[in-house]
Amino acid sequence: MRAVVERVTEARVEVKERRVSEIDTGLLIYLGVQQTDELADVEYLCDKIVGLRVFEDSAGKMNLSIQEAGGSLLLVSQFTLYGDCRKGKRPSFSEAAPPEKARMLYELLAAKCRERGITVATGVFREMMKVYSINDGPVTLLLDSRRIF
Repeated sequence: MRAVVERVTEARVEVKERRVSEIDTGLLIYLGVQQTDELADVEYLCDKIVGLRVFEDSAGKMNLSIQEAGGSLLLVSQFTLYGDCRKGKRPSFSEAAPPEKARMLYELLAAKCRERGITVATGVFREMMKVYSINDGPVTLLLDSRRIF
């Protein structure tokens, strides 16, 4: 699994010009699921996301997790994170998980984060979405459950 994590002051998702979810302070997570991903990948990313110390403490240092900062997550499915652009000009998505598997692991990640007391909003799986955000910092991080980066 791959995730692009943005610390935001606000973020929202619209589908067909209708707002479907939104958060204030928190993390906007774009999530890509690979064909070979399984429960261990979900657990790894959940631990990382919930534990990331990217919110400022009283001294102005990035030292607080999302729980400690009282933030929320906005989780958006994005299969294009497994787009391979090394050959030619058109990305190949052969590494991305099929929709049924991707949906299951996406929903499982949201559920696991909720189990840890985090408020989780989501996009709409397999829909064209418009995602709006105000990146705070900017702080943007890349996570990969295979620890490629």
